Amino acid sequence: MFGICNLAMIPLRFEPSDKSEIVSQILFGEHFEILEQMKQWSRIKVHYDEYEGWIDSKQLQLISESNFNQLSAETIILNSDLIEYITTPDNQLIPIPLGSSVSFINNSEINISNFEFDGTKTSGKKTKEHLIKTAFMYLNAPYLWGGKTPFGIDCSGFTQMVYKLNGYKLLRDASQQSKQGEALSFIEESEPGDLAFFDNEEGNIIHVGIIMDDNYIIHASGKVRIDRLDHLGIFNAETNKHTHKLRVIKKII
Repeated sequence: MFGICNLAMIPLRFEPSDKSEIVSQILFGEHFEILEQMKQWSRIKVHYDEYEGWIDSKQLQLISESNFNQLSAETIILNSDLIEYITTPDNQLIPIPLGSSVSFINNSEINISNFEFDGTKTSGKKTKEHLIKTAFMYLNAPYLWGGKTPFGIDCSGFTQMVYKLNGYKLLRDASQQSKQGEALSFIEESEPGDLAFFDNEEGNIIHVGIIMDDNYIIHASGKVRIDRLDHLGIFNAETNKHTHKLRVIKKII
């Protein structure tokens, strides 16, 4: 079985319970495979990054396998404004956040609900320089574990969405993203748009941010913010101390 998100956003949980940790979010228009179903809950695998988790079965729209395959083969078209609106056939509005997929609306076979969208869209690969412009759209978004929107986002959700809006695929978690791309030896070799990864005392990757010009970094920590980056890690000028220990820099593009 297969499904699609026809709401602004639905939480993806670690376990089948409303009390369970939210590990990610499914944004409007994202499609997925349904791996398992219980009375109230469905375990799904998101097509885009193969991330798995549980969603409330009342919050999914079933689609056919052929529609799933069509969507999977098409170029992704995304909402490129902070918030836009989908219009339903009875003229109700569904707000959708930045990065929501509107790919299926252009295909009458897949557009089961006959939604309409007249907002700003983006698709295809952009230049590397455009990554920072996109990152600034999330500036001051509050930190939210599992979040992927300007209204709440975590560090790897931030980097994934910035890259996605520019036509490049990152996996969901920082530890997964750290295995992508080419490692650089020094900060001086990096370019704006490259990713910096940070580890904890056990050596596990726990944080990621996007490198900017002049040894600055934009990342989600408390909120999406800009801090200094040096060979030790992230330096927070407000607290006058390092907050994250640098592990590796990766060039993805």
